Parts: sequence; structure tokens; C-alpha cells
Amino acid sequence: MGSLEDPAPVMNIRKPLGIRFLEYIKGTNISFKTHQAIVLIVTFIAYASYHCARKTTSIVKSTLDPQSSDFSLNSLPWRTTFLQEHPTAGSRNLLWKLGDGWAPFDGKDGTSLLGELDLAFLAVYAMGMYLAGHLGDRMNIRIFLTVGMVGTGVFTSLFGVGYWGNVHNFYYFLAVQMLAGLFQSTGWPSVVAVVGNWFGKKKRGLIMGIWNAHTSIGNITGSLVASALLSYGWGWSFVVPGLMIIVVGLIVFLFLPVDPESVGANPDEEDECHSPRKHGEEVTEPLLRPVTQSKEKAVGFIEAWKIPGVAPFALCLFFSKLVAYTFLYWLPFYVSHTAIAGKYLSSETAGNLSTLFDVGGVLGGILAGHISDRLDARAITAASFMYCAIPALFFYRSYGHVSLALNIVLMFITGIFVNGPYALITTAVSADLGTHSSLKGNSRALATVTAIIDGTGSVGAAIGPLLTGYISAKSWSAVFTMLMAAALIAGLLLTRLVVAEVAAKMAESRSSRSPEETLDV
Repeated sequence: MGSLEDPAPVMNIRKPLGIRFLEYIKGTNISFKTHQAIVLIVTFIAYASYHCARKTTSIVKSTLDPQSSDFSLNSLPWRTTFLQEHPTAGSRNLLWKLGDGWAPFDGKDGTSLLGELDLAFLAVYAMGMYLAGHLGDRMNIRIFLTVGMVGTGVFTSLFGVGYWGNVHNFYYFLAVQMLAGLFQSTGWPSVVAVVGNWFGKKKRGLIMGIWNAHTSIGNITGSLVASALLSYGWGWSFVVPGLMIIVVGLIVFLFLPVDPESVGANPDEEDECHSPRKHGEEVTEPLLRPVTQSKEKAVGFIEAWKIPGVAPFALCLFFSKLVAYTFLYWLPFYVSHTAIAGKYLSSETAGNLSTLFDVGGVLGGILAGHISDRLDARAITAASFMYCAIPALFFYRSYGHVSLALNIVLMFITGIFVNGPYALITTAVSADLGTHSSLKGNSRALATVTAIIDGTGSVGAAIGPLLTGYISAKSWSAVFTMLMAAALIAGLLLTRLVVAEVAAKMAESRSSRSPEETLDV
């Protein structure tokens, strides 16, 4: 009873209810590969819903603050149709139409206030990330993730409730955003740890590059949903994504298998039955080992920082996410306040157009993962993408206003190079470092390492949108200069690792040629 020779009853008890139901319908245990498919699908949808809820703020910004510049929405023909007279404060929530703005964000300091909301959200998100990683390696990740998703949905919805509640107190929105950021921080360390538990290092960059499309898919979904609901009242743009992530959280609770051990899945048995190993071929080890793994001590915060490669990649992500999150939070606002071919776009159209940046991000993440797998060089790939992002940002700012078609092309290209390294570092690199050889097989570091890297990146993600809120009031060219400088620093921070990877490649090339040279002699 409870011995290592008979662990099945314990593992069955730990199976999620949804997995038990599927096995009951099927009449047999689910295979290891099926479990892997479930993990990829459930975690993909889960984190997409996180980003869907997170994206709404950027879409609603230009609606809350329509007069933040000289070329406000007053120039749009539909505004005069809906604003025959200014509604009183008491009836504003009933008479509000798209273009009215919303106090306190419709004043002269509206842009700065919106930037402060971004800072509050992302600052708490970054601090919560470190705590989430620490807890994620010590708790049941499925429960932890479910609580985080439900909490995210509740506080995202409460932001929108301010519309019907006729709330105009800045501190209400500030408090709600901070609590939403805290619950949002549970997502990334959890999903990366779960995926890392089920997939070995072989082709990890490509698999996680494709899987990481959830970020862009979530942004796109959030943009489309929020934009479509704006005309019904901006509150719906928060409440509907909030309800969506709560529903997905329940799916996670029912179906997510945290690791092979928890559901009794054995990859070795399946490999022996279906794919005999070729001579000399290495077995791809799962990131979690047998039952004795549960007795391992979780890696400490300071110890995780000392893992080779964690610090430079974490600092690189600081600047990489500064660029990426500035686009995430301000791109729709920038597009709606920039004349493209001499015309200004509505908030809804700008929100829809901004999704093309995320479409480029999907391709960039996949390309970065695939290239880094082929080259077996994460740092070289990430640094190269960051350097390519500099001219992409320059051309988008300089020529994006010429025509709508050119804006679309340049936005797509910028998305590739900005989101590519961001996706690579937060997925494959984090999983690699979380199972680094210096850990001597200890698997209980994935969530902590992921939290350190993404948490440090999230500090940059908080600073970028905040600075943009202040700098954009004076000059958008200065904003893009800041972004190009950040991309340059991100690439330079990986220089030592790039040099090491190049040296390793050269040594490998010389060693592969030496036997041939010996034979020739």
C-alpha cells in the first residue's frame, strides 16, 4: 500500500476530473502523446485568454481619452452625430456614446493617467511574477493556475463595471488594475512549467515557438472582441473577456495534467511499443523523472539567479519586453492618432489594424524557435532578431503614415522582429535554463527560473508604457527612438553568450574536420 511498486492508486486520485471522464468514455487509459496534445491545447487556450483580457485596456484607451491630442476624435464625422449636447455627470453612463471620453481620462492629463494605470498593472504583475514562480514550484499548479484565471476574470470585469456604475474615481480603476496584475502574474510561470514537464529539449524551440502563438492569438482575439463591443459601451470590452477567462479557468481545472507522474503516463512504454530506438540514438528525457522526484527540494530564488545564462537573458528580456509591451498597450492609440494617407482611423478600425503586429509576432516566434533549434544557438538567434528590430522600428515610424498598405507591411515586419526574441526567451530559453545541467537533474526549478526571467522582463514592460504615456504627449518620434535604443541594449546584453556560442560552433566545426584531415595524412 503506497509502495513504489504499486503507485497507481495514488496517481489515479490525482488525475483531473476531465481526464478521468475522457478515460471513462474511451474505456482505457489515455496515451502519453494524447496527454501531450491535451497539455498543449489547454495551456495554449489558457494563456491566450490571459492576453485576451490584458489587451482590452489598449483598445479602450482612445475611447476613454479621445481628446488627448490636437487631432482628436472631434475630426471624425460620426462624433457630431452622437454628441448633440453634453450629458450631465449623473446621466453619463446611460447616454454615453463612442467618442464621449470618460472622466478622469478625458482631461489634459488623460494620457499620463492611462500610462500610470499601465505602470500599476505591470509593476504588480512583475512583482507577483517572482512570488508566483516561488509558489508554482511548491503547489499544485493546476489549482494555482485556476485561481489565477478566475481572479483575473473577476478584476478585469470589475474595471468594466465602472461603466455601468458611473465610476469616475481614478483610484478605483488603479486598484482594480493592480489586483488584476497580481492575478495575471500566475499565468506564465505555470503554463511554461507544465509544458516543460511534458516535453524534452529536442525541438523545444520549434514546439514552443508554435505554442507561444497563444500570446499573439490572445492579443488578436482581445483586440477584435474589445473593438467589436466598443459601440455598445466600453464596459462590455472588459466584462466579456473577463467572463471568457473564467470559463477557460474552469476548463484548466478539469483537464490540465500537470506532469506525467500525476496521471501515470509513461513515455518509455509507448516508445518501446511504437518506435524502437535506433542504434546510437539518444532518448529524449522528460523533464520530470519518476515518483521519487516529488521529494526534491525546490530551487531557491538566489540559487536560480546563479544558473549560467539566467541573468543575461533576464536583463535582455527587460528591454525586449519594454519594446513589445509598448506596442501591446499603445499601438492602437498610436494608429488612431496618426494620419495614414492623410486620414485618421476610428478606435475600432485602429484596434483591428493593430492585430497585424501580433500576426507578425506569431510568425516571428515560430521562426525564432525553428532557427534556434537548427543552429542550437538561442543567444545568437535572439540577438540577431533584436538588431533587426531596430531598422524595422525606424521604417515603421518614418514611412508607416504614407499609405495604409505600407503601414500594414511595416507593422507586420516589426511584429516579426520585436516578438520573435521575446517569444524565444520566455519559452524555450526559460525551459532550457530551468533544466540546466548545473541543477543536477532537479526538475523543481522550472517555474522559479521562468518567473525570474519573465518577472525581470515585466519590469521593463511596466516602464516602457509608462514612459510612452509621458513622452508621446510631446513626440512620438522620441518614443520610437527610445524603443530602438532598448532593442540595441537588449542585443548587446547577450554579447557574451553570443561569443560563447560562436566559439562553441567553431570548435565543433574544427573537431568534425579533424578526423578527415587525419585520414588524409
